Amino acid sequence: MSEMTPSQQESRHLYWRKNLKIILWSLAIWAFVSLGLGIVFAEPLNNLSIGGYPLGFWFAQQGAIYTFLILIFFYAWRMNRLDREFGVDEE
Repeated sequence: MSEMTPSQQESRHLYWRKNLKIILWSLAIWAFVSLGLGIVFAEPLNNLSIGGYPLGFWFAQQGAIYTFLILIFFYAWRMNRLDREFGVDEE
């Protein structure tokens, strides 16, 4: 395997830094929705309802799952853009 040039190393470092930023933001959003809205703020949210269920209960049971699914599609879309930006896309 050949050695990387300094510019290639810097590009690889920047790519992974941006990738980790996307991952950490996604995890923070998911943690906020599942733990924050589903557990910590459940009592005040339970004064509101969605489909007849208290909102805090809904976030704990369904909201975290929906958020997770949305984050999966967001991550795939954003990583495709990042791969194209750095020239490492599959297409």
